Amino acid sequence: MARPITDLQRTVAPFEVISEYQPAGDQPAAIAELAKRIERGDKNSVLLGATGTGKSATTAWLIEKLQRPTLVMAPNKTLAAQLANEFRELLPNNAVEYFVSYYDYYQPEAYIPQSDTYIEKDSSINEEVERLRHSATNALLTRRDCVVVASVSAIYGLGTPQEYIDRMIRLRVGEEHDRDAILRRLVQIQYARNDLAFTRGTFRVRGDTLEIFPVYEEHPVRIEFFGDTVERLMTLHPVTGEIITEDSEMYVFPATHYVAGPERMERAIGGIETELGDRLAELEKQNHLLEAQRLRMRTEYDLEMMQQVGFCSGIENYSRHIDGREKGSAPNCLLDYFPEYFLLVVDESHVTVPQIGGMYEGDMSRKRMLVDHGFRLPSAMDNRPLRWEEFVERIGQTVYLSATPGPYELAK
Repeated sequence: MARPITDLQRTVAPFEVISEYQPAGDQPAAIAELAKRIERGDKNSVLLGATGTGKSATTAWLIEKLQRPTLVMAPNKTLAAQLANEFRELLPNNAVEYFVSYYDYYQPEAYIPQSDTYIEKDSSINEEVERLRHSATNALLTRRDCVVVASVSAIYGLGTPQEYIDRMIRLRVGEEHDRDAILRRLVQIQYARNDLAFTRGTFRVRGDTLEIFPVYEEHPVRIEFFGDTVERLMTLHPVTGEIITEDSEMYVFPATHYVAGPERMERAIGGIETELGDRLAELEKQNHLLEAQRLRMRTEYDLEMMQQVGFCSGIENYSRHIDGREKGSAPNCLLDYFPEYFLLVVDESHVTVPQIGGMYEGDMSRKRMLVDHGFRLPSAMDNRPLRWEEFVERIGQTVYLSATPGPYELAK
């Protein structure tokens, strides 16, 4: 697994639990034993404890002792939100992030051949959860003191972290920048210009002042130019416009995780066109003319959108070509955004472990139907969650939390 290469200076702050309580009962012994096992290099550890026995606090004290970025995986959104709130209270000076599916409602794209029914993808995106997802990847790439609480969404395909960093816009006071070039770059990384409704994911221009509302922030930023020189960088209150802080340096990360530069997009389009030609020939040879016509129309429309605006609806289905991955290779996911030495904590592991293992097959059966009937190219099957063995390859040292550990954890 390739880690992103960057000269980005991550902020370093120690993990520090701030609580009026101290470890009590079995907690001090559990923290000391887990820390000892992890520091000597043990790959897996299990912490037994029923609900309400303080496993979250024990985990926070363990993170404080080890001083390592941590991914906490929970079996559902509700439990993940509860854990994130608990960790935010215990680690108030550190980055505690929440990464789950951003859909309030999600009907995946599907085809039912028995009734010849195609179900279009339909969804309702929760903007605040989307902001929190971007905030998580932003924190992982800019900070060391990061705890991310995630659902099984962590193993689903996400854009490559290297491209995410490469497309970032970096600004420093006193530097010279062509303002129009910055505006073009903002559009390329999926920010929309809107001088009237200034909302997250948009920017606006007023004379020598550029204001951007990053998708991962609660506060917009203002860049003041004097000619082509960056004169001031400020963070603003979103309602009053008051200056909250004044900065010497600022990063603006892309508004989507599926971002690609012009060269990468050009290469991806070439790969998609080649695959489309091969797949059409295969379908026509099998006398599947309806499927071939359907695939040609859908894919050519997507290609035209990518050529014109660098994006299309459902672009994640072309992620193999955009990332430049081999056929059948694992997609990038949240795990790729973590540094190599991160700690994984699996909460309610007797539920979460089987859930992680079962995601791949369910996704494959649905995608296979779409590919067979000409709704998607075969490469769409590589936009998928990780297989269990791919997940295991990507994780390092792991702590399983459960009152009733399953056979997998007990075997470890």
